[in-house]
Amino acid sequence: MLSAMGTEPRLRIMQLLLSAHPDGLVVGDIQEELNIPNSTLSHHLEKLRNEDLVRVQRESTFLRYTANSEALQELLSFLYSECCTRNKAIRPEEIVQISR
Repeated sequence: MLSAMGTEPRLRIMQLLLSAHPDGLVVGDIQEELNIPNSTLSHHLEKLRNEDLVRVQRESTFLRYTANSEALQELLSFLYSECCTRNKAIRPEEIVQISR
């Protein structure tokens, strides 16, 4: 998942979809906002979809993409439990403050 978000265009796509959560955006709106060529955007969206970071739903002739907030929450939980609690880098009360 981190690798899929590891390029600037895909990170920008994720930021945009999260800002439009939970409704998401159709491809044309993503393309217009980020100014990414259609074929390149399709490639990036497919990579994010393959990693289950985004979901897609067909609406007539449009594709609507939404951020998979459950997958992102699992990723954040993993990072917290594996990286922060073992060496006490972040105290649990700090996570509560961050999430507010």
